[in-house]
Amino acid sequence: MHRLFVALEIPEIVADALTLLQSGVDGARWVKAENFHLTLAFIGEADRHGFSAALDALEKVEAPAFDMRLSGVGVFGDRKPHALWAGVAASPELNHLQAKVETALRRAGFNLDKRKFTPHVTLAYLKNVSRDIAEKYAAQHGLFSCGPFPVEAFHLYSSELGRNGAHYAIEASYALSSSR
Repeated sequence: MHRLFVALEIPEIVADALTLLQSGVDGARWVKAENFHLTLAFIGEADRHGFSAALDALEKVEAPAFDMRLSGVGVFGDRKPHALWAGVAASPELNHLQAKVETALRRAGFNLDKRKFTPHVTLAYLKNVSRDIAEKYAAQHGLFSCGPFPVEAFHLYSSELGRNGAHYAIEASYALSSSR
């Protein structure tokens, strides 16, 4: 079984900027720089047939390359905060790509999350952090901005959960068209 998701890779220079945000919250488990990504679709557990179906479905996705900029910081979890994240500046191109990926996977028979797409890069997972502390952190870093940087491909990742957190591996890459 593979635990799969589709995401954009975060360039090293952008990951370096994100790591500068990672401090000041007791109870935060900060994401390692090599694990930064922007999820387009979470597939979940898939056997080898599901893995092949995902590869085939994503092969059909066509979308143009674009530039993206990270902007702002926020919190997930209404009453009980569970994650801190860096946001993405409004990007019709990103939304278009995400919709194409989601449509291709649904047509291939995958049951995907029905929540509205909120593009973000997770900075930390929270445990026993008050809403006030999480919101204060987000407010302190609310003016964060990084980029623009080119997005020229998206990737099918596998995720292996271990004692030291998750390990992500790119299983396949899909180039975006260069008609920019």
